[in-house]
Amino acid sequence: MLRARIYLLFFVPFTLMCSAMAVCGTFFDATGAFAHKCARFWSRWGLFFAGIKVRVDGVEKIPTDGPVIYMGNHQGNFDILALSLAIPRRFSWIAKEELFRVPLFGSAMHRAGYIPLDRSDGRRALKSMNAAAARIRSGSSVVVFPEGTRTADGNLLPFKRGGFLLAVKAGVPIVPFTINGSMRINPRNRLELYPGILSITFAEPVTTATYNGKEHPELLEQVRNAIAAGLE
Repeated sequence: MLRARIYLLFFVPFTLMCSAMAVCGTFFDATGAFAHKCARFWSRWGLFFAGIKVRVDGVEKIPTDGPVIYMGNHQGNFDILALSLAIPRRFSWIAKEELFRVPLFGSAMHRAGYIPLDRSDGRRALKSMNAAAARIRSGSSVVVFPEGTRTADGNLLPFKRGGFLLAVKAGVPIVPFTINGSMRINPRNRLELYPGILSITFAEPVTTATYNGKEHPELLEQVRNAIAAGLE
C-alpha cells in the first residue's frame, strides 16, 4: 500500500502535466498527433516508475493500413498505459461520455481525437454510435473493452454488444488482444501496486465485412474465443 501511495504522489501531477501538454499542443497541431505522442510519453514513464515491463506478442498480425477496432479484456488500471505503447499505429480511445467532462483530462481527450459514447438513453446512444462509426470509417482506429469494466477475478465478464455493433456499422476488422498480468500488478478496488510483467498478445483479425443488420452473436463469440485463448 505504501508503494502505491508514493506512486500516486508522482502519477497524479504527472498525468495533469501530460494532459496540459496535450491540450496546449493541439493549438499548433490540430491533427492530434502531438497529443498521441504525449499519451505515449505519459504511458512510458508511468509504467517505468511503477516498475512494470510490457511484453508484446503477435504485433505482426495487426493490419498495416486501414482503420481497425482493437478489442480485448480489461484486467487493471495499467491496461491503458500498456496498450498505448503496445499498439504500433496511432489510435483513439472509445470512452464513456462522462470522462470527457473531467477538467483538463477531458479536454485533452477531445483534442487528441478520442471518441465519446453517450449511453444515457437510446436515441442519444444511437446518435453517438453513428458518429463514432463515421469517424472510424474515415480512418480512426479505436480500442474497445467489450466487458465494459475491469474483471475482479481474471475471468472474462459478459461482453456488451456495443463494440460489435460499432464494428459492423463501420465495416472494419476487429483485432482481438489478450492482457495478462495486469490484475496481479494492481488488483481491482485495492490500493496496492506490485512490480511485474504485463503481457499483451494480439490475435488474427476478425473480418466484419460479411455481417449486416444488428444482431451478430456469432461475431461476438468468435472474438470472445480469440481473447479467451490467450488467457493464462
